[in-house]
Amino acid sequence: MTRTAELLADDPIWLILIKVVAIFAFLVLMTLLTIWAERRVIGRMQHRPGPNRAGPFGILQSLADGLKLAFKEDIRPVLADKWVYFLAPVISATPALVSFSVIPIGPEVTIFGERTALQLVELPVGLLVVLASASIGVYGIVLAGWSSGSPYPLLGSLRSAAQVISYEIAMGLSFVAVIMYAGTLSTAGIVEAQTSGWFALVLPFSFLVYVVAMVGETNRAPFDLPEAESELVGGFHTEYSSLKFALFFLAEYINMVTVSALATTLFLGGWHAPWPLSLIGGGVLNTGWWPVLWFLGKTLAFLFVFVWLRATLPRLRYDQFMNLGWKVLVPLSLVWIVVVTVIRAVRNEQGVDSTTFLVIGGVVLVVLIAAAFLVPDRKRPEPEEPEAPMAGSGFPVPPLDLQVPPTPPRRTPVPPSGADDASKEGAGRV
Repeated sequence: MTRTAELLADDPIWLILIKVVAIFAFLVLMTLLTIWAERRVIGRMQHRPGPNRAGPFGILQSLADGLKLAFKEDIRPVLADKWVYFLAPVISATPALVSFSVIPIGPEVTIFGERTALQLVELPVGLLVVLASASIGVYGIVLAGWSSGSPYPLLGSLRSAAQVISYEIAMGLSFVAVIMYAGTLSTAGIVEAQTSGWFALVLPFSFLVYVVAMVGETNRAPFDLPEAESELVGGFHTEYSSLKFALFFLAEYINMVTVSALATTLFLGGWHAPWPLSLIGGGVLNTGWWPVLWFLGKTLAFLFVFVWLRATLPRLRYDQFMNLGWKVLVPLSLVWIVVVTVIRAVRNEQGVDSTTFLVIGGVVLVVLIAAAFLVPDRKRPEPEEPEAPMAGSGFPVPPLDLQVPPTPPRRTPVPPSGADDASKEGAGRV
């Protein structure tokens, strides 16, 4: 049993309750601040002010929107399944809260005279808890679309199921190299393994795959395909209103905070201070309550990346999104795992410097990525477009593929025979 597990095992019940309430309040507060910051940052990027009325700098706008949702009328469609329709938002929001329980926020501290660690639960399989919670969260989205009794929410929920399954595989593969280097599935153990260096520098490709997968996992732009308003209206939550819609909103932003905190834990050293600050005073900034500041700073940096992507990138097509997951991220992750395995084996047996092998592996991956993007796709020859069919009267019929038909030739009107004789007689008299 690790030192962190021993400390948490001795926590009294009142301290556990304080941690639970603190985590819940932290996630709700981060949701309100993230929504406000997203609107302000995107407004600044698009040369407009953003929210600036409710409170200083509009900081109370998210709270006002939450209160407005609470007092809106709660409408349930006639064809909706009553209990499943009610439980779906709860199922979506609960796993997002549970995932954060295994994230270490800081080292050992003293709270009201009790020595403890800034973490709710320490498990030897903490990473699997995060993956399991993410898997359960998609049930809320699928059940919301199915229980609404409408085809468009159902299609959005099916998209979300395929999306989460696809990018959970890539996310899980990005964990493998981290687990190999840390030698544990415990989140606290992974943080301790990065004392000498961040895994984002040692395993850059795993870090890149995780960043892409976490955006796809949380249904955020440019991967927000379950909520594609161009073809699915609002997506899986089209038929929801009031507090049920607010729960879906809460679940999305809590998931953003959770995956950002997990990225900090796995790749950026967790609560350890960044490099030049870690040298001050022999590591004094890695003790006490200072590490909470470093953890929050790294997490906010990832949240800014979410906002930045939404402000700059357009939404991908569904086939492009699936090709990225299945044809790029998963195969290259498997190759990267093999490279890391070879590096570890050679270093352990022959004592060769692992930096050399990492550089070689990085070059190989760059070549593979370049080959994947530069080799032209073999496209099938496009069939010749058939001429627009003509009706019996000579007017074109609308084609089946909705293409604009060519303009038909102009027809010269033929006057009736009686009119010709009358015109000839008039000309003779003149």
